[in-house]
This record gives sequence, structure tokens and C-alpha cells, in this order.
Amino acid sequence: MVAWGALVEARNFAVRTEQLRILPPGARPFRILHLSDIHLIPSQQDKLDWLSGLADLKPDLVVNTGDNIGAAASVAPLLRALDPLLDVPGVFVPGSNDYYAPKPANPLRYLAGPSRQDPNRTELPWEDLFDAFEARGWLNLSNQRFSRVLHRIRLDFAGTDDPHLGLDAWPGFPGAGAGPARCLRIGVTHAPYRRVLDAMTDGGADVILAGHTHGGQICVPGFGALVTNCDLPTWQASGLTEWSSGGRTVPLEVSAGIGTSPKAPVRFACRPEAVVLDVVSPA
Repeated sequence: MVAWGALVEARNFAVRTEQLRILPPGARPFRILHLSDIHLIPSQQDKLDWLSGLADLKPDLVVNTGDNIGAAASVAPLLRALDPLLDVPGVFVPGSNDYYAPKPANPLRYLAGPSRQDPNRTELPWEDLFDAFEARGWLNLSNQRFSRVLHRIRLDFAGTDDPHLGLDAWPGFPGAGAGPARCLRIGVTHAPYRRVLDAMTDGGADVILAGHTHGGQICVPGFGALVTNCDLPTWQASGLTEWSSGGRTVPLEVSAGIGTSPKAPVRFACRPEAVVLDVVSPA
């Protein structure tokens, strides 16, 4: 199982496509490309080649939910691979493995529950990565909120720093009360902890995007994920589901991610993925 998961399935990249029927009637549809958990190390040329081709999906917006790099030398090759997508409007939030390098681990340790954070981990050049994203126009949603207009729809974004490290501080969406009729509120976080999902839902989100879970990473065929590496229910470890809080229910999109920790590079019954969300009006 370990050999298959490391040599075959972890490199079997896929694109999952979903439809979000949340636009106001008559609004022009648009496409979101959701990237998460790339965990790049420079030697992963197959991953770099695949990332370079994602611009062919022609997204109107890129949402990056963190854990981009797995080594200090990964920043430059990642930016080259993402270069076509950096010309597309985008937003991003950090994950713990943007800040810190992974340490050696037994791949099956993932099944024991949420990973512990070692205070002695090596810091990665996250500032270089984030500065490069921002220089190309991507918005850093780390405990921040911003608005931008796309196809005459105002998109209100609010995001958090990494909840897995306890760095999240929910900023709320731009403005107060209900947004304008032609407005969408998009919540973005790396790790989908319940406290963050509740805050976003209560705050008026129309959709929430997250990563971190790796879809369970090592799953049981016909059953699914055994763990989520946070307090999210295992049946929501990946895919488009719903989250309810305070009398509201909103779509929740959790990516299974593109990579794994370089120190535990195994997937089983859980293909690496990028996600396309086609945002349309209700039928």
C-alpha cells in the first residue's frame, strides 16, 4: 500500500469540477480555480509540469488555500509553474507548511489525529512567496478582508491566518449588515476548523473554501476518510458539502489538495486534485 500510495497515487493528479449556484439571477457566470496543499519540493518535476498547465482551465479567479512549499528552494520553481495563473485575479491564505518545513514522520502517523506542531521546526521563506503573490496582484487574506469587482459582481473576501497553528483571527466581511444585491461573500481559510466555519457562516458567507485535510490522505475504498487533521467531520474531508451555523447553511468546498508532506508522501484512495468551481445563477 505504501509503495502504491507514494509512487502512483500521489502523482495521479486530477481536476475536480463542481457547480455553485449562488450568483444573482442574470449575473454572468465565472470560474474559480481552487489550489491547495501543493507541498512542493523542487525535484517534483511532474507536479511542476501539471501546475504549469492549469492556466488552460481559463479561470476568472484563483483561490489558494495554503501549504504551497515543502522546502526553502521551492519558492522559485513554484512561482515559475504558477506564472500564467499569477496574471489571473487571485486571493490566498497561509498554511503551516508555508511557514515551517516538515519533519520526518511515519505516513501512518496521520491516522492518529491532528498533527502536533514542533516549536523547533525550520522556518521557510514564506515572506518571499507571499511578496511575490502580492506583487502580481493576489490579495493576502491572512486575517484580512477585501473587495474586488468581477464581471460587475462585487466579491467580498474575508480570510484567516492558519487555524491549525492557532493564528486565526476572523476579520468579518467588508461592510456591515447585508451586502448589495449583486454581491458574493467568499470565506477563505487553510484548515477548516469548526470555529472558523461557524464564524464565516454567521458572518454572512455565501461560500467557504478550505484545504488542509488532504482529503484524509489515507482513505478506505468505499468508506472514505478516517481523519481530517482538524475537528471537521470525516465525511466532509473533501468535496462540496454544506456547513450550518446560526440558522444559516452555506456551501463548503474542501480540497483534497495537490501534494502531501514530503516526509509522508503517501496517498491511498484519495487522488491529489485541483478544483474548478463554476459559479452560476440558480436554474
